[in-house]
Amino acid sequence: MKTILFALRVTDLERSLAFYDGVGYVKLATIPFEDGSSLVWLRLPDEPSVSLELVHRPADGPVEVGGFAHFAIEVESLADTLTRLTAAGLHPGAAELPGGPDGPKTCWLLDPDGYRIELVEWPPGGAPMPEDS
Repeated sequence: MKTILFALRVTDLERSLAFYDGVGYVKLATIPFEDGSSLVWLRLPDEPSVSLELVHRPADGPVEVGGFAHFAIEVESLADTLTRLTAAGLHPGAAELPGGPDGPKTCWLLDPDGYRIELVEWPPGGAPMPEDS
């Protein structure tokens, strides 16, 4: 089994598409519905298929984010990513070292509806693996 995508409901589809384009997502397809709703499938350049679905339901009103903590995106270089995001007009937070100087480098980014995105650069050797139990 594997996770194939997760879906976020968005208030303003064009604003969200511009934001996720700035993050680096590529639009794959839009699936329109007769009631004015739509789904938009996105993926990051190194991903083989859709990984994020934006759900736009104008009739449901503005999104109220609740009960959702965040999702994370692995980046090769956090410094380079922060430079690129800032140049794209986005506002990432400052780099953090939550695991100390030998741990991952992270920062936070908010999308237009308030969903939190964690950007993670793993230390040399990659992501920690859970110990066998």
